[in-house]
Amino acid sequence: MPMVYEKNAFSTPFLQGYKLLKIPIVNAFGEPAWPELFPPDKIDSLRQIVGSRHFMSQMMLEFVSPERARLDPGGLHFYDTEFEPRSAKIGEHLITGVTLYWDPSSGKRKRDCSACVLLYRDDKNRRAFVHDVLYLTVSDGEQFPLSRQCDMVLEFMRVRNLHTICIETNGIGGGLPEIMRDCATRQGMRIHVCRIQNSKSKNERILDAVEPLLSTGRLYAHERTRATPLMSEMLGWSPVGAYGTHDDGLDAVAGAIAQTPMPVRALGMGMQTFSANTNFSV
Repeated sequence: MPMVYEKNAFSTPFLQGYKLLKIPIVNAFGEPAWPELFPPDKIDSLRQIVGSRHFMSQMMLEFVSPERARLDPGGLHFYDTEFEPRSAKIGEHLITGVTLYWDPSSGKRKRDCSACVLLYRDDKNRRAFVHDVLYLTVSDGEQFPLSRQCDMVLEFMRVRNLHTICIETNGIGGGLPEIMRDCATRQGMRIHVCRIQNSKSKNERILDAVEPLLSTGRLYAHERTRATPLMSEMLGWSPVGAYGTHDDGLDAVAGAIAQTPMPVRALGMGMQTFSANTNFSV
């Protein structure tokens, strides 16, 4: 019987008489539902990429409430080596990309934190390295708090030989790219500023970016990040939010993870010359 509208409602219940068919990617015996398309090794790779929560909901068809998600800093892998530009490595990890992401605030006390994150990527192994988390603060009497923070970030970029920065332009960051460029010009630096406008909620951004890497053991952090508020932010974070908790550094980490990184190449790789073998007969 065709469906018709009666007072903006279906006269026949939607999908009445239909049966629900659910075929998870792996059955109760651990066997792939489509082994020709998704063999066990490919399924394991998918689980490592998306994380357990997304794997259960999207591929096992079992809903997992986001409210249950937590960010345990115990899942981080800590390292104490610096990035080596000549080899483009952090320890034994070959680095392929880098992102500098700034989630700005006034930087004054008892306000939201202004956080800037330096993140390296190992795309071959899908790993991310939180190398530095800068919590930028200025005195309450500072007349130009954003300009002062720009000077601090530019000094950091100079030391790290970085020339590109992503700045979140929601709210107070709307005019910050122009201030950053003016400060860089006065210091004789040439930089590129990427404007980032976020539409997702903060908790959604953090959950989608950080949780998959952390839950699959692919998120690394430098030892110096232990001395920052980032660890306590992770411990206190909840996807439903909590009054009085701070997550500004964590939000900046999520922003850095979500951005397309700038490519990194080893500086020690000099030009190679090749000689063609012309000693041949036709």
